[in-house]
Amino acid sequence: MQQVLISLSSFGAAEVRRHGQLWFTRLAREAGADGVEVRGELLVDPAQELPAIAAAVREGALAVVYSSPEGLWTADGSLDVPALERALEAARVLGAPRLKMSIGAYATASVPTLAQLARLLEGRRIELLIENDQTVAAGSLAAVNAFFRAAQESGLPLGMTFDMGNWHWTGECALQAAQACAARVRYVHCKGVQRLPAKWVAVPLADSAAPWRAVLRAMPRGLPWAIEYPLAGDDLLAVTREQVGLLREVSATLGSVA
Repeated sequence: MQQVLISLSSFGAAEVRRHGQLWFTRLAREAGADGVEVRGELLVDPAQELPAIAAAVREGALAVVYSSPEGLWTADGSLDVPALERALEAARVLGAPRLKMSIGAYATASVPTLAQLARLLEGRRIELLIENDQTVAAGSLAAVNAFFRAAQESGLPLGMTFDMGNWHWTGECALQAAQACAARVRYVHCKGVQRLPAKWVAVPLADSAAPWRAVLRAMPRGLPWAIEYPLAGDDLLAVTREQVGLLREVSATLGSVA
């Protein structure tokens, strides 16, 4: 069966901050999700929240990913060691085996710092996954491919979080990106998109203007998928349960590994 997680940002920043990510973790479990992605930018009191969410995750036998809002490289091209250490510590407290970050302001001049990153990750029981974000510097196919090539050549074969919607923010074809990146993808953010007059917005897959089925078909089978589009409604539990079921149905039609 397809493993489906829910990025807790899907419930809306204001609501998540008001109720707390522990509350939504419990809702996700009740809705039948296999796990959650905890969002660093939505933590109000990390010292209290992370251990509580960790306990709920263990109790519910849920998968968990920690998402850091900080980029790995600063504007001057140096590795942001404090940001990485903050993220690794949060993932450790949470009990998350996977940490998701973007490359931030990584550039050609940053290549020598890849060895430093490798040393900082050595011996950790946390897998760092690099996400394509909504910026050209850290989310375009050229930027992402250049980073992964350099990392591989530096002996740092990192995996990727593939956000299928974010390519639209950088003006690129999500399907072409999927075909180019598929071999390194370890985790998929499922996100529909629509174009408003001035911007792109995230929407449920069924409302998407993008060829999301083709994008998912291009991904390796058996990867975890995460809902990262708005989940809202008078009966939020029912809405969430419906969307979890939808992804499992889609997976079955694509022939995913059971």
